[in-house]
Amino acid sequence: MHKKSSLNIVIFGVGAMGSLFGSRLSGVANVTLFGHWPEQINTLQQEGLTVIRPDGGQAHYRLAVTNRPEDLPAADVALILVKSHQTARAARQAAAVLRPGGVAITLQNGLGNLEKLALVVGINRAAQGTTAQGATILAPGQLRHAGEGPTYLATLPGRKRQLKRVVDLFNRAGLETSMVDNADSLVWGKLAINAGINPVTALFEVPNGRLAEDEKFRKLMIGAATEVADVAAAQGISLPFTDVAGRTLEVCQATAGNRSSMLQDISRTAPTEIEAICGAVVTYGHRTGVPTPVNELLLYLVKEKEAGHSTLTPFDTFGCFFE
Repeated sequence: MHKKSSLNIVIFGVGAMGSLFGSRLSGVANVTLFGHWPEQINTLQQEGLTVIRPDGGQAHYRLAVTNRPEDLPAADVALILVKSHQTARAARQAAAVLRPGGVAITLQNGLGNLEKLALVVGINRAAQGTTAQGATILAPGQLRHAGEGPTYLATLPGRKRQLKRVVDLFNRAGLETSMVDNADSLVWGKLAINAGINPVTALFEVPNGRLAEDEKFRKLMIGAATEVADVAAAQGISLPFTDVAGRTLEVCQATAGNRSSMLQDISRTAPTEIEAICGAVVTYGHRTGVPTPVNELLLYLVKEKEAGHSTLTPFDTFGCFFE
């Protein structure tokens, strides 16, 4: 049994990823979760968190969780796991509790989160990471861990030793984690997979695995992911895999039973991360002169559905992509 670290970790976000990382890290460090979802916070405080593991087994955790900023301890590590539209607020809250020598780490989906974080906590205290862990909230206090996946943290000038300590801590918690020199390749690789899977599952309200089984879903998914690879290539960024279509399909199959985070948001009429995913692809596509028609259409349709204006008839809207 490892001795518990003296590090104070504050996790911003009490949804699927915040709860997953909180449950794992609570066994190896002092962890506090902070968020704004009343039902989840009340359930975690009163009953704890039940996690259904990928093998079907269950584990129960008692976690420190609050929605009161004044109750947060001074943090050595602020782990940002909120939705992208909440990053600016989380950055301000993290800056208020982060120790001078502390570091804030984003493992969020999409682009732009690191920049928002660095703007508030300082560029020398903001670190980029990615994770391929998959999780779904079934109900407040109930989490399904849909699939294991690697986590990566990018080095930060002057903070390598500190981040190495975080990497070691994550690995002790059973979260496979490595350090890399530059996260651009990983961030854009994850963006390709997110752009392929998340909006399509959200629009058609299907779990990840259905995209691999249905040819029409699969074409949309691969079309969106391929556009991301093209935009990345135009910037001189190589993805961490050579076959973007094959890799996206692999992830889809490996997380077959998972309901993507965007589908979870749509299901509970919450704002999605479509702007930080497909919206970012479209923006960078315009900058680099790379056409992104699939991402543009997905961006438009998800925003329509998010606003309650969707009259989507499956596939009719996408006719030109299925010829």
